[in-house]
Amino acid sequence: MAGRGLNLNNFAESFTENASRLGARIQESFSEHTRDLGRGPSSGYFDATEDRIKNIRKHLDSNSDREKLDGLKTLIALISRGRNVSEFFPYVVKNVASQNLEIRKLVYIYLLRYAESEPDLALLSINTFQKDLTDYNPLIRSMALRVLSGINVPMIGNIVVMSVKKCAADTSPYVRKAAAFAVIKCYQMDASHLPSLIPILESLLKDKSPLSIGAVADAFQEVCPTRFDLLHKHYRRLCRMLVDVDAWGQVSLIELLARYARSMLSRPGLVQKEGEQSDFVDPDLQLLLSCCEPLFMSRNPAVVLAAARIFFYLGPDSQRSKIVSPLLRLLHQSAGIERVVLSYLITVIRNSPEAFIPYYSSFLVKTIDSPNVKRDKLRILVMLLSVDNFQALLREFVVYAEDTDHEFVSEAVKAIGRCARVIPDSAPNCLSALMEFIKHGSDAAISSSVLVLKTLVQNHMQNGQSAASTASNSPLRIVGELAARIGEVKHPAARACIIWLVGQYASVPDDQPNQGISGIAMWAPDVLRRVAKTFSSEEPVVKLQLCTLATKLLLLAPDHQTLILLARYVFNLARYDMDYDVRDRARMLGMLLHGVSQEFRLTNGSMDGAEEVVDRGGVVLRREQVKLVLFEGKLQAPEEKISTGGESDILGSLEAVTGRPMSLGSSRRLPDWPDEGTDSSLRDAEEEYPAAPVTSIASRTVGFGSSSKFSSPASRTPVGGPSPQGSFYNNNKTSDANTPKSTWKDLDKFYEDGDEESEEEEEEESEEDEEEETAETKVVEEKDDSDAESDDDDEGPGSESE
Repeated sequence: MAGRGLNLNNFAESFTENASRLGARIQESFSEHTRDLGRGPSSGYFDATEDRIKNIRKHLDSNSDREKLDGLKTLIALISRGRNVSEFFPYVVKNVASQNLEIRKLVYIYLLRYAESEPDLALLSINTFQKDLTDYNPLIRSMALRVLSGINVPMIGNIVVMSVKKCAADTSPYVRKAAAFAVIKCYQMDASHLPSLIPILESLLKDKSPLSIGAVADAFQEVCPTRFDLLHKHYRRLCRMLVDVDAWGQVSLIELLARYARSMLSRPGLVQKEGEQSDFVDPDLQLLLSCCEPLFMSRNPAVVLAAARIFFYLGPDSQRSKIVSPLLRLLHQSAGIERVVLSYLITVIRNSPEAFIPYYSSFLVKTIDSPNVKRDKLRILVMLLSVDNFQALLREFVVYAEDTDHEFVSEAVKAIGRCARVIPDSAPNCLSALMEFIKHGSDAAISSSVLVLKTLVQNHMQNGQSAASTASNSPLRIVGELAARIGEVKHPAARACIIWLVGQYASVPDDQPNQGISGIAMWAPDVLRRVAKTFSSEEPVVKLQLCTLATKLLLLAPDHQTLILLARYVFNLARYDMDYDVRDRARMLGMLLHGVSQEFRLTNGSMDGAEEVVDRGGVVLRREQVKLVLFEGKLQAPEEKISTGGESDILGSLEAVTGRPMSLGSSRRLPDWPDEGTDSSLRDAEEEYPAAPVTSIASRTVGFGSSSKFSSPASRTPVGGPSPQGSFYNNNKTSDANTPKSTWKDLDKFYEDGDEESEEEEEEESEEDEEEETAETKVVEEKDDSDAESDDDDEGPGSESE
């Protein structure tokens, strides 16, 4: 009994001890999970302190997977914050062969970031990377290839090429996608591997998986962008795959197909058919257009812009209207997208504004728009001006001229001048608006209005309109209004324009009533007097025009004493001016006046040694000749252009957005159309025709060891059959015109075929059984012969010994 009691006590103590250990372990695990739950999935890692960073090295060397994960997560968080953590590279590399899948994933993420900067240390784990290429997890295989191709050491180029070739035949489309990107890295590391990479790229082009084909398109454009002969047999299949590819893969694939079409297909045009003109489009080009049209409904703006680029550069003119609604839809997504789309719309509308005129209200400026968006919208509205909408747009331009952005105000005033030139019926309203700005507008509006009015007045005068017209918007009356407000205009270029207008149109016919100097408008001498007072403080451009004004007025009235004194005062100031252009202009004009006014020459004779010049001889122009030099032969006023970007901006390029040339290969200029397209038979492929229809389940049974190269869902989709996502091209008669269609079978025919196949299978099985029996008989006979021989061998030595 005593022994039994002792055993019970020992059992109770052991049970109590095990229970306490289990409870402590549960409590520890519970506290760890509670700590992780309280700090959130990533907040603790992003708020890592210096003490926590110092413990990273300790965690990476720990035997606990939890501590290793904690250290690696902290490193990844620091990388995302832009901190350089390359000092931990040796400690991270040691964990590359960890059995924990999460640790290996984080290690590969770290190595992807620093493999190029630390290639020597990354080479220490190259055997592990090669081993991971055969891992059962496709994510590990792809990340191993990414790290291996990211080691920028040319001497391992052959190893990388072999790894890429192996992964290009992988069963996972994700790994094949990584192989396509690895082709790019391998080519950038050493271009001499190109002959080895071309076959790999050819095999990847045969891929039927939508997941990887976008990466293949990127690799093709990077490695061999002009080898379009490799695409002939894949062109139609790639077109049909467009709708099923991922969004960014669609962008790359569209760009590749666009370059192929511009290089290999015939240019669309017009042909005479039954007395009417109709579009001629190559069937293969029409296939591309039809397959791109469903992409207008994509949620990714880049895909929509890529599809619009296809129709803009490759489609016939009659189909360009299809891009209007999709592009307008993108304007309402976000401010950043709106900015880019407006830049591209400027390029589109410059070539075909008619399609967008009915939608001009979509481009009206809002108060919340950024300055760049405002200017782009204004440029588009100017291009959409028409007889039907000029009144509404003119009211908009007037409101825009009251904005606080001076540059935008200047553009709005120029838009009003553009409206007056393009639509003559709007000229009275435009001139009234400009004159109103001069009276009550801001400084920016006043200066811009003066510049625009100068151009309008000059154009009206050169077109034969009478300067003495009594209309309120006559050129002479406009010049008088500007002359009266010369003191309110502070902008140097605007003041110079007013002075030039006053001098150019100061002449008044003798038969016209005039209260001032004979032959001169009464406001012209007053402008000379007022500006001469501030000559020393004016800008050089104003001084130049003031010297010209004094010369013109003295030419119209050479004997008027007041004008002679004003001209002498202006020329004396210009003689000692700091700007050499002003001094040269005064010297030239003074020489022209020597043959015009004798009194001016006497009072100003000492200027620059004029008497010596006359004594030396030379040609002295008469008054009529000088008037011809100063007043006649003026060129047509240059048009105040609204900046609409470069004429050669490429739709979809960075230049169209920034407005300046870029040197990063971003022009995306497509090749020119060929004189004659290639033969369409080059694009024929056997895979376009569907296989024989399935007549029984047994005939299509595939074992586990199937020799199928790619096992992806997309590869099981027939080329001519319906797409699981409702592909648009399946309804296109043009693309399916050459595709034979399988016929339906009735039930009796189906059973008859099944019976025939079952009989054939039974015959094949009986033949196989007979062959197996024959083979077994042969094996038994051979076995008996071998046994007999062995018996003889056993008896031989024994007889000799005997």
